[in-house]
Amino acid sequence: MSETLELASALIARRSVTPLDAGCQQLLADRLQPLGFDCDRLDYGDVSNLWARRGRAGPVFCFAGHTDVVPPGPEAQWRHPPFQPVVEDGLLYGRGAADMKGSVAAFVTALERYLADGHQPRGDIALLITSDEEGPAVDGTRRVIETLSQRDERIDWCLVGEPSSTERVGDVVKVGRRGSLNGRLTVRGDQGHVAYPHLARNPVHLALAALDTLQATRWDEGNDHFPPTSFQISNINAGTGATNVIPGELEVLFNFRFSTEVTAEQLQQRVAAVLDDHNLDWAIDWSLSGEPFLTAEGDLVAATQAAVQRVCGEPPVLSTSGGTSDGRFIAPTGAQVLELGPVNATIHKVNEHVRAADLDRLSAIYEQMLRELLG
Repeated sequence: MSETLELASALIARRSVTPLDAGCQQLLADRLQPLGFDCDRLDYGDVSNLWARRGRAGPVFCFAGHTDVVPPGPEAQWRHPPFQPVVEDGLLYGRGAADMKGSVAAFVTALERYLADGHQPRGDIALLITSDEEGPAVDGTRRVIETLSQRDERIDWCLVGEPSSTERVGDVVKVGRRGSLNGRLTVRGDQGHVAYPHLARNPVHLALAALDTLQATRWDEGNDHFPPTSFQISNINAGTGATNVIPGELEVLFNFRFSTEVTAEQLQQRVAAVLDDHNLDWAIDWSLSGEPFLTAEGDLVAATQAAVQRVCGEPPVLSTSGGTSDGRFIAPTGAQVLELGPVNATIHKVNEHVRAADLDRLSAIYEQMLRELLG
């Protein structure tokens, strides 16, 4: 069993369901300290965070990842117990194998080989590891970045180990992500008896035309890197549970995944205009999960493309598809941010797994990135 596979298995064996870390970060620190890393625990509330840095001169290249995992779901449906790593038919099974303990293990073994060869990197190397990526994402990477800013520490290049690949390791690299804006809309009417609708105002009926307008609106045309902004309703709720009562309020949950062609403030203003045009009595609680970010070119993109080409024999496709990642907290600092990790086919599923050989290849890509970027 390879070093990367052994470390990934050791991490999977720790039941680190968010926000628990279950000792994963101490295991990593024990491997990093002999390599010359200063390991700083930046824990907030129930969240464990590790900031490990080697060097103090800059510029800083950072591997970013998380040790927390989503709950396993019904464990009886798993081929093997979710926190008992098993290699079977060339596949490593276990919760977190793909998202993202496999990547974290590959970070460390890539660094071990790179530094064992006697390289003197032209810059510093860091790891930012949190146990709050799968949770609220409040006391994890977001808080660490705030702390680093207060200490005048900055990241210049950041590689997030999210599972970006689709068919084979390295075939897709995420060079950005869309922004995510959530809204909780309340439309107020007047409750009453269904037999006397003239004495009530049904908020469901009142809101339908406005909701139809919102879902049919073309918010922007996208650009060369991002598709057009999308609007999706995820939940609608109204009523008292009785069949003979007109509800007094309607609640609608919706989300924008938006491109760099529009801002969160512009989306909020346009939604308000639609609701006002339909003469609704409304209120919205807005929650911005992250702004869009893009690293279309630069040193990090060039180094990543060269590393994937050398290890895999083919260049990667550069993409901005998918959901959000902790890269959204790092990119606003001015850092170049990319995501490169294993195939994402089984993340968050029962029987999550990766090809064992893929983790070794991923570690080789990371090592080559260090060589390309830092010498």
